[in-house]
Amino acid sequence: RDTMGRPLRDLRISVTDRCTFRCVYCMPRDVYDDHEYLARSEILDYDEITRIARIAVELGVSKIRLTGGEPLLRRRLSILVGMLAEIDGLADLAVTTNGHLLAGQAEDLARAGLDRVTVSLDALDDDVARTMTDTDVPVQVVLDAIDRAAAVGLGPIKINTVVRKGWNEDQVLPLVEYFRGTPHTVRFIEFMDVGTTNRWDESEVVPSAVLVDAIARRWPIEPVEPEDPGVVADVYRFLDRDGQVGFISSVSQPFCADCTRLRLSAEGSLYTCLFATDGTDLKMRMRSGLSDDDLTDAIRTIWTRRADRYSELRGAVPLGMPTTRSDRIEMSYIGG
Repeated sequence: RDTMGRPLRDLRISVTDRCTFRCVYCMPRDVYDDHEYLARSEILDYDEITRIARIAVELGVSKIRLTGGEPLLRRRLSILVGMLAEIDGLADLAVTTNGHLLAGQAEDLARAGLDRVTVSLDALDDDVARTMTDTDVPVQVVLDAIDRAAAVGLGPIKINTVVRKGWNEDQVLPLVEYFRGTPHTVRFIEFMDVGTTNRWDESEVVPSAVLVDAIARRWPIEPVEPEDPGVVADVYRFLDRDGQVGFISSVSQPFCADCTRLRLSAEGSLYTCLFATDGTDLKMRMRSGLSDDDLTDAIRTIWTRRADRYSELRGAVPLGMPTTRSDRIEMSYIGG
């Protein structure tokens, strides 16, 4: 456990820093169109990723999620999925994707041992979606990918929607209505100050409580008890039993006290918080011949010294006061 008594239960692995979208809250086009991405030699290979994952599971991790960037851009990702799926003690293996390439890979991923997928979808309206992603991929491509993933056994699917005031809050009710009556769960995420390039403004945060009220006026809902303490989404079920909806409230209701996540970046650095300013380079140590025992000790030490609670500290800052640092890692390196 870390310095706050939090156990290590989840590992998020970024497999690439590249993406097919230019979402305004993650990889804005004016920053990333001329961005210098990591060279292939700088990115962990599948053996290196699996080695770290196996040790993390031995230290308590039971859930692994592959992220990016867009993880489905990584060549033959199903091979990595198959390698990770064979780790004894791993209970859940998932991928978070923008859905652009999912339909063509879903069957291979399922056959390799992937348990489920989470798909990012910020709007049903093509014009609004285009504004949020700054990409001309029709929403129907993503919706078809969700259907395909469910058909091959990768469901129920979680749909992640980042809500930004003045941009897409009018899409909340349409998204709820579209996925009501399905096994899938839409989860509305408060616009967060991840990294330094997404021009985060506290005035553009739509608190989850506002969305809960709006949805409840249309369809009565009630809270659901969380599956375990590490779950970050507050889930509500519809009283008519026609599905459920979730809310991730990192800004208005920080959940740092229950955070059980460790994050591995594409270039092999380990981070203990989504809002971290620095990490620990494991790639260099492994490529220098570090033994499994020493690598285990290194990961254990990183976790047990962890004291991160950025969102709680941000919430304690008076409105209008500076809350960000200029050297935080970007989300495209360590996933959402």
